Amino acid sequence: MIEFLQQGDTCEIKGQLRQTEVIDLWPKRQQLFTDSTQVLDLSALEYADSAGVAFLLELICLGNCSKSTTQPRTLANPSKHLKKLIELYDLESFFLEN
Repeated sequence: MIEFLQQGDTCEIKGQLRQTEVIDLWPKRQQLFTDSTQVLDLSALEYADSAGVAFLLELICLGNCSKSTTQPRTLANPSKHLKKLIELYDLESFFLEN
């Protein structure tokens, strides 16, 4: 199960993000958080497979490609597991570490 918890300009993503969740979330991806969301906090994301990582990148692209967003959307606080995938796929530039 995956949850999106909006708190101001941050949305905390909680749970596991695997291909099965991505398939369910894909049609709803533009409604998962508000247009003012600037940070997707991954500190409570327990697991993500490669489909989950691709989905996270799509989520930040939605915000960064939108004309209504003034600042780029970023991903923050990846877990150890997610950091390994980030390094494997050379995606460090999409993530902030806090």
